[in-house]
Amino acid sequence: MEKLKMHTPNLADENFKKLAAMFPNAVTETITGYEEDGKPIIERAIDADVIRQEISAQVVEGTQERYQFTWPDKKKSVVLANAPIAKTLRLDREKSVGRDGTEGSIDSENIYIEGDNLDALKLLQETYLGKVKMIYIDPPYNTGGDYIYKDDFSLEVGLYHENSGQIDEEGGQLVQNLESNGRFHTDWLNMLYPRLRLAKDLLSDDGVVFISIDNCEFENLTKICNEVFGAGNFIDCITWNTRVPKNDNKGLGNIHQYILVYVKNKAANRQFTMQKDGLDDVFELLEKLKKRGIPIPEAEEELKKFYERKGYDRGITLYNALDDNYQPWGKINMSWPNSDTFGPTYDVLHPATHLPTKKPERGWRWNKETFDSHLDYEHTIKRHDGSYVCGDIWFSNDENTQPSSIKYLRDVAKMLLRTVISLKSDGGVELESIFGRKSFFSNPKPTSLIELLVDSIEEPDAIIMDFFSGSATTAHAIMHLNAAAGGHRRYIMVQLPEIIDAKNEANKAGYKTICEIGEERIRRAGKKIKEETGADIDYGFRVFRVDSSNMKDVYYKPAEYTQEQLSLYADNIKPDRTPEDLLFQVMLDLGVLLSSKIEEEEIAGKKVFSVENGYLIACFDNDVTEETVTEIAKRHPFYAVFRDSGLASDSVAVNFEQIFETYSPKTRRKVL
Repeated sequence: MEKLKMHTPNLADENFKKLAAMFPNAVTETITGYEEDGKPIIERAIDADVIRQEISAQVVEGTQERYQFTWPDKKKSVVLANAPIAKTLRLDREKSVGRDGTEGSIDSENIYIEGDNLDALKLLQETYLGKVKMIYIDPPYNTGGDYIYKDDFSLEVGLYHENSGQIDEEGGQLVQNLESNGRFHTDWLNMLYPRLRLAKDLLSDDGVVFISIDNCEFENLTKICNEVFGAGNFIDCITWNTRVPKNDNKGLGNIHQYILVYVKNKAANRQFTMQKDGLDDVFELLEKLKKRGIPIPEAEEELKKFYERKGYDRGITLYNALDDNYQPWGKINMSWPNSDTFGPTYDVLHPATHLPTKKPERGWRWNKETFDSHLDYEHTIKRHDGSYVCGDIWFSNDENTQPSSIKYLRDVAKMLLRTVISLKSDGGVELESIFGRKSFFSNPKPTSLIELLVDSIEEPDAIIMDFFSGSATTAHAIMHLNAAAGGHRRYIMVQLPEIIDAKNEANKAGYKTICEIGEERIRRAGKKIKEETGADIDYGFRVFRVDSSNMKDVYYKPAEYTQEQLSLYADNIKPDRTPEDLLFQVMLDLGVLLSSKIEEEEIAGKKVFSVENGYLIACFDNDVTEETVTEIAKRHPFYAVFRDSGLASDSVAVNFEQIFETYSPKTRRKVL
């Protein structure tokens, strides 16, 4: 029972917890004094400079000594994460693929974004805040030649054109980070840190992030993850045995990589599971034995020999008995599990001798009522070895052996995800098979690895994100898992459209950017999975690209324009933007999922968008009359959005609010 504290709360402790939860990167230790022997007194603390940095758009300086992990420009990377951007996502219908694989359709719920992942993560903050169950990323390992984002605001905008897509308009470069670079670790940290900060906010409260890395930046990645997610939310580090040694001339054959695992909130107590190794092979063998009509005693011997040859652990070999349908089961000890206490004691009668069976020394695991509920004396089955099956309980041939509960292998097919996993690093071969045995991408992860991680969270309807999408292995893995195991998992892929070198085989085959390779992989993989399985899953994806805002600059910086210039901008929307462009920017601003169902129709001659069955209704046409406004109001949308300059007359503008107050007063009305 819980004791009463009998005192008022320690408000300092409560405030510390609140600040630590909001800003885990501000938790530190500092010297508060010295003991008589000169030993420093170190206590927990909140770094005020970090808090000031979090709520400021400028770099905050601080000089107090403290325990902290820092690097050059770290504070600038915090500012970079928090700085707003005037950008949007624009749909590319031609590249999009429908749910059934039809090109040009946008009825898919999967999202593929072309652009800088820092921009994409910012743009998704409102819409996907707390909605992503899992993030997997395979960022550059920083091994001395990897390309990384180097965010440098001092570069001139003109360089954007000179670099042909390798740099964004703010000067965020994609550069090869050579070991000779004096900022070798700094540039990598400044690249990854703000992106992880933004990614954390997208995770649901029980969300998880998996990050692949090797030895080069393992230590630094762990430290920045401890800051971003909180050291208390570190789950473990998975070591992936790739089975193929890497010849790096260090005197050892490196055959492993790491996957760091952090959760958004450890209090959610998320469990990670995996299918027991070899399970498919076991059931395949038993199916063959069943088809051949092998007698149960002989089949059990074949199964035991198979276990011995394969060297499986007890998690499988325990299940070495078969029922009449060749389903494997095992005997589970019924003794009280706690060595410091005792369980209940009572008699359990043997089904054949009707005498009390041997009792466990420390008592039974179950109470008598539970045990009795698993017994079925009226339908006792005698097995070929003289033992008995009575309901869910196994008995020996007499009462001198303690009975056991029966558990089927199919019911314990999963176990906790292991921190050491062994999977072939065959992602390259897998990708080559999709592209006609041509090698277009270096060292892609195998889909089996991503499937293992995705399946470990046991969320069949999860939104899963990968903002270093590369060749789109994650999207491929999710489609395959949905088809094989069922479920409605959806993905968000983000990838910078890196220009592929003209000498590369992919470029020669017509693929100019990494995005084009990833998108084509999803198309081909989806078609292959559909042909092989016929599963009713979503094979498509909506393609968006990060672009400048739909709004003219004056919309954001009116102070820089004279009154004469302002008159030129009566309409604050850029002339090259479509109503569909406006719709998706509105969806981003209002937090409506980009995957939402969208329908178009005409009302009084005006194009109207209905999103998610009328949750949002938008009309961006000009000369909108009261007839259109009234019909929209009568449908009671949660949001109704119009173009500010789109109303037909001052009279319509004056009556606008009254129309909604009459027909749908709870509708939230917005204008662009």
